[in-house]
Amino acid sequence: MPRTTAPDEIRQQYDAHGEGGGIGEYLLHRAKPHLPPWLASAGTGLASLPAHYFWSGEAGVTAGLTLASVALTGLTWWAGKSTTQQRRLHSAVTVAAASTWFTAAAIAGPGAGPLGELYFIGAPALALSWNIRQVLRKNVEGPAAGADGGFLEKVGLAKTQVLRTEVGPNKAAFDLQLPRGELTPDDVSKNLTRIAGALDVPKTAIRIQENPDSASRVMLTVVPLDLLKNTVPCPGPSAPGESISSPVVVGIYEDGTPAVMWFPGDPDESRNAMMLLLMGMTGSGKSEGGLTALAEILTRRDVIVWASDPAKKEQTLGPLLPAIDWAALDMPSTKAMIKALTAVIPARTAWLAKYGYKQWVPACAETQADGAPGMPYLVAWFEEAAKTIREIDDDVFTGLAQEARSAGVSLVLSMQRASGNQVSTDTRASLGSSWCHGVRTEQDARFALDDEVLDAGAAPHVWKDKKPGYSYLVANGVPDDQWATPMRDYLSSVDYLNWVVITFDDIRAAIDPVTAGAAARSADRAFTGRNLYPMPGTTDQPETDMPNVYGPDEEDDYYPGGDDYDMRRPHGTDEDDDYEEGEFIDAEQELPEVEQVVHLAARPPADEPRPKISTAEARAAMEEVLEEFEDEGRDVVGPADFMEYCDRYGRGRSWVSGQVAQFVIAGRLAETSEVGRYRIVPYQAAA
Repeated sequence: MPRTTAPDEIRQQYDAHGEGGGIGEYLLHRAKPHLPPWLASAGTGLASLPAHYFWSGEAGVTAGLTLASVALTGLTWWAGKSTTQQRRLHSAVTVAAASTWFTAAAIAGPGAGPLGELYFIGAPALALSWNIRQVLRKNVEGPAAGADGGFLEKVGLAKTQVLRTEVGPNKAAFDLQLPRGELTPDDVSKNLTRIAGALDVPKTAIRIQENPDSASRVMLTVVPLDLLKNTVPCPGPSAPGESISSPVVVGIYEDGTPAVMWFPGDPDESRNAMMLLLMGMTGSGKSEGGLTALAEILTRRDVIVWASDPAKKEQTLGPLLPAIDWAALDMPSTKAMIKALTAVIPARTAWLAKYGYKQWVPACAETQADGAPGMPYLVAWFEEAAKTIREIDDDVFTGLAQEARSAGVSLVLSMQRASGNQVSTDTRASLGSSWCHGVRTEQDARFALDDEVLDAGAAPHVWKDKKPGYSYLVANGVPDDQWATPMRDYLSSVDYLNWVVITFDDIRAAIDPVTAGAAARSADRAFTGRNLYPMPGTTDQPETDMPNVYGPDEEDDYYPGGDDYDMRRPHGTDEDDDYEEGEFIDAEQELPEVEQVVHLAARPPADEPRPKISTAEARAAMEEVLEEFEDEGRDVVGPADFMEYCDRYGRGRSWVSGQVAQFVIAGRLAETSEVGRYRIVPYQAAA
């Protein structure tokens, strides 16, 4: 049981005895714990009088008292082996001095020679020494050391002192002073499991934080009860309609405080824009936490979101798609989005420099002094980023993360395991923030969390997939002492996500001309023809800008109505027709008389069979085609340029793409900065 403080004890005694108890009763109460040594000293002196009366002059009694004195001293030393060395020695010296004086007083008399002076000097000195020890035990060794007979010694932290204690409803923090030169904070980290076992709590309930001003002091925090075990529904937007510069609330820490993250940087706080690694194994709740963060972002007035998920497509992002400016749900669209970002970042940086901004601030989203439209913040969110990295390049995000900070862009990569086989060291270093959910092993945790966070007690590998939504947030703006504090993500239902999409549609920012122009010039139809998903509750299909994939001359031949033909209206109607889609037609009604007969062309002849040539002959033919391209003066080609020759060689698209790859390996083609395009290398250079 924890001891009450002195004011509490005074108040308890005052209440117990009433106002009329007086000072005398209070002083008696305070003196009681210190009386036993004095009573023992007085008893020893009084007992020497009858002992001398009955035993003086008895030789046998003298020998017996001497043996008893030695035996009591030895027994005290033996019995004190389970206590501290200081207590053992103090007890043995006290018993030896008292028994020796009693033996001499019983034989010669208490007043013989110097025995009287020794008693009146030695007895008070011994009693006071025990009183002093009692006071020091309460104030210096602290509750952790004295409550259970040396708790800190049991867990390998001998000589450690508790300087200060803070106790809350479900949290206790101890400021530990380690013995200088003997123990370090690393020694405390290594003993976290022993401390947790001694306190009978899980390892994740124990954390330490080093003192920045002293390497010999640490703060030990114990949270005995898991207050996060129940699902925490999202309570709603934390800053609806405000700027994305306000903190984004994504969950709750175990002590009840909200878990927040900041996306834009803040020059006043010396905080950079956030580049985030979101990691967690299957079943850890990583995607649900990401949806909560995205929903919170989409309630702000000055931010747009580009999101990619080439693996799960609409399965994860589905409810939020109507509010996302660009959703890339396949690999070609994702590649185009990455290509667009490489062009968007310098364009946005140039715009910020033009108007005197060193980095994005909320004023950037407002109309500028010259009447130019503002530029909202951009969050580029890549779900299942490991698939994207495998398909493109393991360093594809490194440059983006390094350059996006000053362009008002935050990059978020979400994956199950950011191992070295999937993410390069440079990319992980560029992502300065991490949001780590349950992982399979401690090695996996090190891909997202620094060693100092793990040493402080963070252990996502203990959760694995058994505690969905549990996570650690190590991000710009989050205090260091919360990095190793477990949190639980808010859980957002589909109904809540739909409500966010609908409710904040009017205040949500539209893409700015600078970002849109750079994306259109870089990604072309992949951006201009991106899907616009319908609002929840409607049955409309996703709208598209209908990109022309056939070219200006082919379009009129392919579409019956040429430029004026509208695929969303039935063929043969125009704006003035009374036709309404879905109008009822009576099947029993007689057909109108024939006014005109249209003769259809005969069916085109069947395709001629492909010529059958060997693989070696087909490869030689591909070499000839490449030489033809070179003779024509072409510098850059791609698989699409070879497609028209497929029928000539009796080969399909995949085979042709494979041959192009062989040309790259052989050095006849070299990669360019444009995806799917290769530079022709002359034979001499290739050799």
